[in-house]
Order: sequence, then C-alpha cells, then structure tokens
Amino acid sequence: MLPLLTVRSYLASSSLAKMKRILIVVGLLAVLGLAYVHWVLPGKVEASMNIVLPHQAYTISDDARRLHESMFVVDLHSDSLLWKRDLTKESSIGHMDVPRLKAGNVALQVFSATTKSPANLNYSSNTSGSDDITLLALASMWPPRTWLSLYERAAYQLDKLHAVAQDSDLVVIKSKQDLENLIERRAKGELAIGGLYLIEGAHPLEGNIENLDRLFEQGLRIIGLTHFFDNELGGSLHGTSGEGLNNFGQSVIRRANELNLIIDVAHASPAMVEDVLALSSAPVILSHGGLKGICDTERNLSDVLMKKFASNGGLIGIGYWDAAVCDASPEGIVRSIRYAIELLGVDHVALGSDYDGTVHAPFDTSELSVLTEVMLQSGFSEEEMRKVMGENAKHFLLENLPGHVL
Repeated sequence: MLPLLTVRSYLASSSLAKMKRILIVVGLLAVLGLAYVHWVLPGKVEASMNIVLPHQAYTISDDARRLHESMFVVDLHSDSLLWKRDLTKESSIGHMDVPRLKAGNVALQVFSATTKSPANLNYSSNTSGSDDITLLALASMWPPRTWLSLYERAAYQLDKLHAVAQDSDLVVIKSKQDLENLIERRAKGELAIGGLYLIEGAHPLEGNIENLDRLFEQGLRIIGLTHFFDNELGGSLHGTSGEGLNNFGQSVIRRANELNLIIDVAHASPAMVEDVLALSSAPVILSHGGLKGICDTERNLSDVLMKKFASNGGLIGIGYWDAAVCDASPEGIVRSIRYAIELLGVDHVALGSDYDGTVHAPFDTSELSVLTEVMLQSGFSEEEMRKVMGENAKHFLLENLPGHVL
C-alpha cells in the first residue's frame, strides 16, 4: 500500500501534467485562430465582397484589340489598397492588381484609401457612429497606430502604395512632370503604370487642416470630400443632414486649390457639390458614379447638377456596378457612357470602375478591352473611345496636377 504522501504527490503531478496539456492545446488553438484571422479571413471577406460576375470569356476582335493596346487607359477609382493582398502578384481574388493592370493595358490607376465605413452600409442614410474598417484593420494586422486614427489609416495605405511601387513596374505620380515621364515611357513601349493616391472622404484630416499638408507631402493628389456619412466638412450624399460645405469644408477647398490638390465630389451631397463648384478655383472630378437620367438610384446625382458640374470643367468616371449604371454589363456601362457623352459632352467622360470597392463587376481589369469592343460595335468614333478610355483623364491631370514636386 502506497503512503498517503506518495498518492497525493502522484495526483498533484498528474493534475499538473493535464493542466499543461490543456494549456498547450489552448495555446495551439489560439495560434491557429490568429493565423486564420491574419492569413485566411481577410481573403475570404474580400472574396465575398469584390466579385467578378460569372460570364463566358469575352470575344475581342482583332480591330478592338489593336485599338485598345494603342490607348492610354486611365481608371479614376479603385479601393484595392484596403485589402490584405500583395498587389504586385496576380490574384484570383478581387478585381485589380499590377499584373492584371498590365494585361488590361491600364496606363494610370487612381488608388483610393477608405478609412471608415459604417455598419449596415446603404445609399440613403448612414451615421458616423460605427465603423467596419476598424475590424478589418485588426484582422489584417495593420499597425496599432491605425486602429484608432483615421489619419494614420490614410497614411498607412499611402505607404502600401509606395511599397507596391518599390516591388513592381508601378510608379507613384505626384506631379505633372511625373505624368509626362510616364507618358514618354509608355510611348516607347514600356509597360510602366502610374499610380495616383486619393482619400475617399476627408475625415482622415480629423478636423485639422494641417493634416492635409502632411498627406500632400507624402503623395496625396486627389481629395474626396465625403464618403458614406457626414463628416467634419459637411454633408454626404448618403448621410443624414444633406448639408453643404461648412466653414472647415470651405477652408479645405481653399487649401486644396493652393496645393493643386484635385477635388473629388463622389459621395458629396448635392448641396456640397453646389458649394464646391461655387468656391473652387479649379475644376473638380467625380471619380466614380453615374447619371440619374439613365440610372435613377440614390447613388447618382441629378442630370441638372451634372450639367453644371461639366460646365465648370468637371470630369466624371463612369462606374461598372449596378447602383452606378443599373445594368452591370459591358453593354450597360457603354450605354451609360453614351448617355453621359450626349448629356455632358465627350470631353467630360472617363472611367471610374470602383474596383475592389465591395462591388460586383462584370469583368476585372485584365478584361478591360471588352469595353473597347462594345464601344466599337456600338458605333463610337475612335476619338470618342480614346477620350473616354483615358485621354480626357490624362489631359485633366496634366492641367491640374502640381507642376513639379521633389
């Protein structure tokens, strides 16, 4: 018979061993959970949001292919920097990366930074009281400085763009001179791609005008004023107030003009668009959207306001998703482009895909020549096609970017 002390010692050691095994299992599960959240979950989330609609392979004629390959193609809006994906490598997820930009002959892509997005997102009425980007930043393991600061989220996504440029044929465009250099390289047959940086909504300024200068110094060249909620500048098209520019918003417009920052009124309330057109000394863009006359949704502004926008030298990027064009097919997009040309004039129409912006698109950027094919079939002139596919945007940027930035 074992002594009582020996039995107690055995039981104690046995319990300790079991506890250690339990802690090891719990630790392994925690590590696996973190690995899943870090490496798997962000991709699954994006794959469920940035969808290419199922379709048969598009047939592109030799004439359309040759024409498309000769174009300087520009897309005024994508949200690809938001996601945990290496944009230097081709992916089966989402709509855009550098290899697919090359395949689609895109010469210049505007990269947007989304920094805050309310829960239960809709086009009619959102408040600023919630934010899904915080969860995405945590799951994607963005730096801690980004967890509570919208400014830092914007700066971090700009850092991501510079990192893509270091590891690929993409070059960050900061000035008219940079764009001229890109145009010259493309004319020589190089597949260099320009990347312009935009913030989607000016809430990363956090109510401080000095943050506009800080972001400009880092490479910001297009400033969206609002996104899905009212912010420190005034009212969103999808907010609750319907307000125009407030005093801080007016100061942002004036400072943006001084810096030669291009102003983007996508998602701005009609009253804010009116105020911007009255105040800005430079023409503005609507980087991604549509026209209410052909697609009557809450996402689009009235034709009357868009005609005023165009008469002030504005440029609209026609989107590729249902709320912008109603018919999210190549043919539907081209019909919206034709409508915009007839309403606003061909010089005011461009492309604004909203790729990787939680939209369902009929093609990814590698398949972009399908738009050239459909426009060719629809009787567009070569001049119209070249202007819409990129010449208008190129001309606008050459006219409005800073001349030279060190």
